[in-house]
Amino acid sequence: LAQGRQSVCFHIVSDSMAERKKVLVIGGGFSGLLCARDLHKHFNVTVVDAKEFFEYTPGILRAYVKPGHFDALTFTVQSVLERKLHVKFLWGEVKTLDGENMTAQVKPMFATGGSLETLSFDYCLICSGCNFNPMAPKGESLWFPTVHEVGREVSEWPHLDERFIEGRRRHIIEEHYKLKGLNDQAATILVAGAGFIGVEWATELAHFFPRLKLHIIDFLPNCLGPLPKRAADYCSKAMDRMGIKQKYGVKYNPKEPQYWTGLGMEKEPDLTYVCMGVKASNYFMPPEVLSDKGPGGGGWIHVNHFLQVTDKKKNVWGHGRIFAVGDCNQTFMDEIKPIPKISYPGEEQALHAVKSIQRAEKKYPCCPAGMCFAKWKSTSPMKTWWPWGAGMFATSLGPDDACFVLGATPEKGSGYMVLWGLLSVIQKEIIESSKVDECKGGFLGEWIWHYVHHTCCHCPLGQGVSSHCCPMLSCKDDGKMCGFC
Repeated sequence: LAQGRQSVCFHIVSDSMAERKKVLVIGGGFSGLLCARDLHKHFNVTVVDAKEFFEYTPGILRAYVKPGHFDALTFTVQSVLERKLHVKFLWGEVKTLDGENMTAQVKPMFATGGSLETLSFDYCLICSGCNFNPMAPKGESLWFPTVHEVGREVSEWPHLDERFIEGRRRHIIEEHYKLKGLNDQAATILVAGAGFIGVEWATELAHFFPRLKLHIIDFLPNCLGPLPKRAADYCSKAMDRMGIKQKYGVKYNPKEPQYWTGLGMEKEPDLTYVCMGVKASNYFMPPEVLSDKGPGGGGWIHVNHFLQVTDKKKNVWGHGRIFAVGDCNQTFMDEIKPIPKISYPGEEQALHAVKSIQRAEKKYPCCPAGMCFAKWKSTSPMKTWWPWGAGMFATSLGPDDACFVLGATPEKGSGYMVLWGLLSVIQKEIIESSKVDECKGGFLGEWIWHYVHHTCCHCPLGQGVSSHCCPMLSCKDDGKMCGFC
């Protein structure tokens, strides 16, 4: 009898798994992990990533000046995905995506003879991110590991394989000792770009390597780009105190005669770090769905108001079941203004795409109170928006100072500096540690961050309450609210 029961139970589980729709998630960063967490209960999820580890990108600058910090920012993802979420992880690079046949060609990490594997899917979520150096052929920079095959072919550090966590660690250690040697020589370093990455990098260098002669430049009239003047002034004064020489309203053009003397330097700097702009890395997508223009020369995935991939003429691609979220996409200007390529809006978009899939398959999550409002449930895809969280920026000024901007919009100079000094430092540390814990599947991190996105209060910025805000997916598109909302 016991054997019979075991057999029946196994048979039921097998049928249940066989009936599930297959979801392919490309990328294991912030957005990809959110998709896996929210879909694994009702779908067969496979996550593909070209590297074996998760990296908390907003904190990686600190690791270069303090290598021991790297361990607090990273972990290998296979155990988290397969043991905690029970989804499949494939370590490899997606080479092509076929929207007509709903398949992906993947080159596994340890494939023999460069062979490719074909994965079929019912839905696909592209969460592949982007690179951070528009001056490099493939956008290679210190701020994101070089993991794509086309990037590794032209890499400035070909001896390091950053698809492995130890390869990434070795790169960080090498750069640290290079900086240490330059500090001993009292070398001159130029940071090109005074956005929040450039400001953070310059102040980290000034604190940990005080003998360096640091210069920072930007084309705009102040640091922090379009953020509020009060925050820009605060950061500028902090850099003044650290001895960082600032020059604004100038382009980075090292080939121009007398360029260095115009910046107040005696000669060409010993080392230059480019900290401006982004560059697309959607090498696996067909040209018809990639933008011809945009940051870094274009190459971004076109999406509509539902985050469905489209071609250049706004025709839905991939039967409307392929979504691109976060840093890899580009919305049409007449629908949504450009969204900052940071983690919060990426996760918010991921949740919107997840809800569209859940709606299509009628796999509705239960509300926190356990109530179900079946008669209000919608099956139409969910519209996205410019989320208010896209206007939050926490900028470190070394380990002992920081500032936090809230409420920024696409308008220049918008937002408010609401926190600074030690309180902002503590806030940033809490965000970092709890966010990494959530991505690891830790209880405390999930308890904190789950409700950041999964609530009714995250409305389109400046648009008030929307029928698309409902976390239960129950509101209709005609504006009628469900009982929960």
